[in-house]
Amino acid sequence: MKKWLVFMLFATGSVSAQQAAPPVFRVERPIVTGGAGPRRLPVDVPLLVGTVPFRGVPNDLRLYDANGAEIGYLFIGPTALSVVYQDATILPVAAVDTDNVKTSGFEADLGEQMLIDRFRVDGFRTSFLKRMKLEASGDREHWTLVIPDGTMFDLPDEQLKLTELRFTPGSYRYLRVTWDDTNSARLPRPASVAAGRVVPGMSAPPLMTPLAFERRPSEPGRSRFRIRLPAGHLPLVVLHFDVGGGNLLRPAKVYEARLSGTELKPELLGQATLKRVVRDNLAADELRIAVEPPTEAQLDLEVDDGNNPALDLRGVSGEFVTLPWIYFEAPEGAVTARYGNVTLPAPRYDLEAARAQIRIESVMDAMWGEPRPRTAEENAASAATPLPTVGAPLDASQFKYVRTLASGPAGLLAVALDASTLAHSSGPESGFADLRVVDPSNNQIPYIVEQAVEPLSIDLALEKAAAPKTLAAARGGRSIYRIEYPVSGLPPGRLVLSTTARVFNRQLTLVEERAADASHRDPWIETMTSSQWVNADPDRPAMALTLPLGRPRAESLLVVVDEGDNTPLPLDKPRLLLPAYRVRLFRAANASLRIAYGREDLSRPQYDLALLAPQVLGTPAADVMLGPEQPAASTNASTSAIMSPRVFWTALAIAVVALLGLIGRLLRKDAAPAR
Repeated sequence: MKKWLVFMLFATGSVSAQQAAPPVFRVERPIVTGGAGPRRLPVDVPLLVGTVPFRGVPNDLRLYDANGAEIGYLFIGPTALSVVYQDATILPVAAVDTDNVKTSGFEADLGEQMLIDRFRVDGFRTSFLKRMKLEASGDREHWTLVIPDGTMFDLPDEQLKLTELRFTPGSYRYLRVTWDDTNSARLPRPASVAAGRVVPGMSAPPLMTPLAFERRPSEPGRSRFRIRLPAGHLPLVVLHFDVGGGNLLRPAKVYEARLSGTELKPELLGQATLKRVVRDNLAADELRIAVEPPTEAQLDLEVDDGNNPALDLRGVSGEFVTLPWIYFEAPEGAVTARYGNVTLPAPRYDLEAARAQIRIESVMDAMWGEPRPRTAEENAASAATPLPTVGAPLDASQFKYVRTLASGPAGLLAVALDASTLAHSSGPESGFADLRVVDPSNNQIPYIVEQAVEPLSIDLALEKAAAPKTLAAARGGRSIYRIEYPVSGLPPGRLVLSTTARVFNRQLTLVEERAADASHRDPWIETMTSSQWVNADPDRPAMALTLPLGRPRAESLLVVVDEGDNTPLPLDKPRLLLPAYRVRLFRAANASLRIAYGREDLSRPQYDLALLAPQVLGTPAADVMLGPEQPAASTNASTSAIMSPRVFWTALAIAVVALLGLIGRLLRKDAAPAR
C-alpha cells in the first residue's frame, strides 16, 4: 500500500486545470471506453516509457475528448487487502498404480461455490518436489483443468518452497490434486489445504516486461551481463531470470551507475543467490533478485560462477511495483491520451473532490490503443528546451593526442575509453584531468566520467623467449614466454592465463626486465607477482589463472613457468584486464566531436553538474567507439619535429661560445691603441 501512495502525493488538488492552448506531446494513444461513464485504465509499460522521467506519477499525462476538451482523471491505488483463504475439507482419492501410470492425490471441498484464484497445501512432514495437476469443479461431476502441469516443492535444506499455485479466477467448490508418482514416493496426506478467494478491490498480478540483455567481458569465474531497460526511472522492484542447465547455486549482484562527486560509479541495487534443485527431471528454483528502483536505463548483472561454466542466461524480465488505476469519467465519443512533455506540471482537477466516493474495484475497464508518435514538428516542439551543451573555448592543438567521434543524430553518447586513452592521458588516478571533448569550433562539450563494473579485456600475443642473462638459473625445466604490452604507460591491471591441460601443478612468475639505474649498476629483473597453478581433476577443464599486475614499467612482460621434470604446459592466448571507463556526453545533431588528451598543466574540468546530470542520467545512451589515436597538429609539435631538444641546446652552446670569442677579439682591438 505504501508503494502506490507515492503516486498520490503528486496527483491531488481541488481546482480545474484546463489549458488555454493545448500543449504539444510526443506520444498519442486512443482509449477504448465502450461508452460513456466511469472507467479505469491500468498504468502500462508504454505509458511509463513514453512519459517524462518517472518520479511518482506520469505528470504529463492528459486525456482529451473528441472536441479536444481536457478530461479530468485521478490516480487511485488498489485497496490494500490481504488474501482471504477458505479452508477446505480433504476427501480421499484412490491411487493409481499400473505399469504406465502411477498417481495419487486428494480432493478438497470448500463447502460452497466461491470465486477463487489460488490453492495451497500445508503441513507435509517431509520435504518433497512433485509434479502435479489441479482440476476444479462446481458440482464434482464436471471438472476444469486449471493447472495442467504444475510443480510444488518444499525443500527446507535448500531454502526453496512453493506450496501455493495461482490460476485464472473461477467460481468453484471442489478442487482435485493429482500427484505424479512416476519417479518419486507417494506423499502423505497434507495437514491442511485452502483456496484463496477473489475479494473485490484486490490488486491484479504485478506488471511484468521482458528486458534485453547481452553478455559482457569478464574475468575468469564470473559472468557479467548488461541489462537494457526501455527507459530510465522505471519503478522496477524485481528482476526474474531464465537460466539454462541443471542444479544451480550462484551469488548474483545487480549494479547501476550513480553520480558520486563528479564521477559515475557502480552502486549496488540488489543481491541474491540464484538457486535451482533438480530431482527426477523436476526443478525447484528461485531465480529472482529484489532491487531498488533504478534511475538508469542500463543495469549490470554480476554472477559468481565459482568453478562452474559461465552462466547460461536465456532471458530476463522485470517486475514493477504495484501501480495505481487511472480513473476518469468517459464522455460519449472518442477519448485520446497524450503524453511526453517535460514542461507540464502535474494536473489538478475538481474530480479530486469525489475521490472518497470512488470504488475502483467496481468501475468498468477501458483499454489502451497502440501508441503513436506525434509528427516531427510536434516532437521538436514538445522536446525539452536544450540545456547548455557547450563550455569554454579550448585549443585542441595544445594536446598531444586527438581522437574523433563520428557525427550522428542528437542524443546521449557513451564513449568507451580504450587502452591508448588510459595510457596517454593522466588516467583514472586523476579522474582523467587532462581529457577534454571539443566541437569543430573548439568549444568544450561537458561530460561525466563513468567507472564500469566490467573490466576492459585486451587479447595479447604470447611468444616463446630465451632466458635473459639477468634471470637466475633454474634447477629444473623452465619455459619462458614474452608478452608485449599493447601500449606503454598503462595503469595496473590483471593478466589472465588459460591452458588446455587437465592435470598439472606449476609455479608461474611474472617479471619485467629493467635497465641499470641509480640502485642497480647492471640490468636487472623485477618480479611482478608469482602464483601456484594447480588442476587435479582430469574430467574438468582447468580454471584460468588471474594474476595481479602492477603498473608496467617496460615494453614487455616475461612469463616464467617452472616445469620441473614435466612437459611444457601449453598456454593459450593471454588476456589483459584493465579498469574500464566511459564518458557520457550529449551530442548535438550532426556534430563532429573530438576527444583530446595528453597535457600535464590541466586540472580536472569543472562543469555544472546540476545542468549536465539531467541530460546524462536515466537516459538510454548510444555506445560510440573512438577513432584512431593521432598526434595533435600543434605549433609545439611542429617545432619539436623541426628541431629536437638536443640539437637546439647544442646549437645554442656553440652560438654562446662564438659570441664570447667575438667579444674577446673586440676587446683586444680596443686595448691595442691605448698602448
